[in-house]
Amino acid sequence: MGKDDVEPEEEKQQQQQQQEQEQHKEPKAVARADRRYARHERENRFLQKKSEDYQVVEEVFDMPTMMVITKMVNDGILKSVQSHFASGKEAKVFIGEAPDGSPLAVKIYLTVSSEFKKRMQYIAGDPRFSEIKGGTRNFISAWARKEFKNLQQAHKAGVRVPAPIAVEKNVLVMEFIGDSEGNVATPLANLESVTEADYAEVVEQLQILYQKAGLVHADLSEYNIFKNPKGEIILLDFGSAVDVKHPNSKQFLVRDVQNVNRFFIKRGIDVIDTTHLMDRIMTAG
Repeated sequence: MGKDDVEPEEEKQQQQQQQEQEQHKEPKAVARADRRYARHERENRFLQKKSEDYQVVEEVFDMPTMMVITKMVNDGILKSVQSHFASGKEAKVFIGEAPDGSPLAVKIYLTVSSEFKKRMQYIAGDPRFSEIKGGTRNFISAWARKEFKNLQQAHKAGVRVPAPIAVEKNVLVMEFIGDSEGNVATPLANLESVTEADYAEVVEQLQILYQKAGLVHADLSEYNIFKNPKGEIILLDFGSAVDVKHPNSKQFLVRDVQNVNRFFIKRGIDVIDTTHLMDRIMTAG
């Protein structure tokens, strides 16, 4: 075999090695492209967003949360998640779409929020959540379940709250408080005027909540008392709500009552003093 026969064989081997190297590179490039495409798809599929919502997407829709929402879609709970309409330190609330096209509220608890560290007092005395595994995500999942169960309890008792639909890890799906066109109910804080009838209805809801549901809201203010398009008072944000047997329930109720009275006094409405209002809420009859 001559020199000329060896060189073509070596050249052929080099070409084969280069092809193998290119083949190894290609899957990595394809994988990166697939990841970029998947991220683009999930953001556009589940969130029909405006330009100002990009920050919300990055803050809320991490991969574990997207997996939860995907599961809810596959389970027939959701069809999509659309624009967000309410924000807090602990969660963002989005308008969702049910499989039948009707609006839903989708509350997504922020898994990176440091606010939850301040919330242990609302769970520590609750026998329903006596065994919580360590870790922020586990605590947030427990908090979401707590709000879901509180809503179930309040709704069953006849308190005007969003009907709870489903909860999975840090995602809570519930009834949308608004109209069929997607117009959201208004918090009392944003109303131009409130009435004595509004005050009386808030008091009535607190009575039902305490006496029939056995709960104290524990975080009530004009920002989570809403008035729907029908003019009805709705109570929201039940993550902090505690059982009336909670060691701090009376302390929390005093704070709720004081917050309600402070707001209505500021709006020129005559109120029941704290002591008598506490008695009315806690005493049947």
